[in-house]
Amino acid sequence: MNTGDDMQSTIDTISTIFGVSEVRKRNDLLYFVTAPKKMLPSLLLHLRDRERFTHLVFFTAVDYIENGQFQLTYMLHNYSTGINLAVLVFIDRDNAEMESIHTLWKQARVFQQELREMFGITFPGSPRIEEDFALEGWQNMPPMRRDFNTREYAEATFFPRPGRTSENPREYMKKKLYPDEAHNV
Repeated sequence: MNTGDDMQSTIDTISTIFGVSEVRKRNDLLYFVTAPKKMLPSLLLHLRDRERFTHLVFFTAVDYIENGQFQLTYMLHNYSTGINLAVLVFIDRDNAEMESIHTLWKQARVFQQELREMFGITFPGSPRIEEDFALEGWQNMPPMRRDFNTREYAEATFFPRPGRTSENPREYMKKKLYPDEAHNV
């Protein structure tokens, strides 16, 4: 099993070779690093083949609309050490495109297809990338972008149903949890 010193050696190596920065250790089994976009595919290949981070646990995005960027997070796992390594990459929100990693991990194709549909991030060359994933026939702005107006969409798309009421969640839960004290609300 690798020790913390071995992980520090890995971080030193990837920092030197791939320009990794902003290394954060959350605990002995969880690390976060930020990598330049252009270095990502070769960094992930190195981590998989040389550092034994063989499992792509998940791959997701965060919309930092205020910075005009998406943060892509690639969570990798090393079975021999039990260490998880999150590789963060920032891409331009207006030109949301990232190189596909489906050749490194087959399941990446599904993550990429979901990110294209939900965030509008493209992955040129990824198989079946243009096929609908969950939102069949969706023609609107990708719904996970922070500027997507969920309320506006719902009001325009779904008709109001008779008998539905809107409650203040805090007051509703007080009534449900403490029915004898509802008159004090």
